[in-house]
Amino acid sequence: MELHHVIEAQQFDLPMIHHLFEVAAEMEKLVARGGTDEYRHRLMATLFYEPSTRTRFSFEAAMHRLGGRVISTENAAEFSSVAKGETLEDTIRIMNGYVDVIVLRHSEVGTAKRAAAVSRVPIINAGDGVGQHPSQALLDLYTIHKEIGSIDGLKIAMVGDLAQGRTVRSLAYLLSKFKDTRMYFVAPPLLKMKEDILEHLRERGSWFTEETTLDRVLPEVDVVYQTRVQKERFGDRIGDYESCRGIYIINQDSLRLMKSNAIIMHPLPRLEEIAMEVDQDRRAAYFRQAQNGLFVRMALLTVLLSH
Repeated sequence: MELHHVIEAQQFDLPMIHHLFEVAAEMEKLVARGGTDEYRHRLMATLFYEPSTRTRFSFEAAMHRLGGRVISTENAAEFSSVAKGETLEDTIRIMNGYVDVIVLRHSEVGTAKRAAAVSRVPIINAGDGVGQHPSQALLDLYTIHKEIGSIDGLKIAMVGDLAQGRTVRSLAYLLSKFKDTRMYFVAPPLLKMKEDILEHLRERGSWFTEETTLDRVLPEVDVVYQTRVQKERFGDRIGDYESCRGIYIINQDSLRLMKSNAIIMHPLPRLEEIAMEVDQDRRAAYFRQAQNGLFVRMALLTVLLSH
């Protein structure tokens, strides 16, 4: 399978996922040796219309580690010609004349597809509203692969804002490609996983259940994937936000319920949903997960720029 744009998790079949894992493992070794200058003639643009720390910096660090160069804007909505009314499509066409790959984050679902439709150079979707975040899902999967050893037969609890969380949506798509995975969706009714994902899982024959009580599933699962309740996605529905935040918190009591070899993941940033005391537990994998983002994004750039 040849990769040109990275728009959604559904694009990735098992052979491509395993290939990316192999390349990411090579990238870990490459970083340990100080990187490479192989891509010194390549230029990447990070075009971000929404705030980001990890995703933007890890893509930029990935390109620098590969020897490439970066041009960047962290607030394209305000500090680019879009403030003058330029369409996304025209912005992408202009950037095509400057760079070899574009990493795009936007608040609206579907923007990465729109960009890819007019772009000669690869577009990487770095998050489109409540849609998808495929590179995050790939690094999540890589983390599970490294920490647990196998993804087939995995039991995972996805916890928190499942309705508006693009990371869990993308991850559910990828997990459905593996054998005998069991997904426990733990959320209040307002934030339950959307029907399009559930329908996809039914079509694939993937096992899932919906729960509202976290403690009930903690002893069962190999991975607890905690997410932040995203205030910015609620708009003026402050009452709804206040009713959902703080329901699920991982703390010392949670750790006592979990398997000794389970792991806790989080796409970050975290607020109150994982207590600081949990950081000292070896099952806390979220900072290792963020580190893996560098290797997986280096792997994606290598695959996209090598043809």
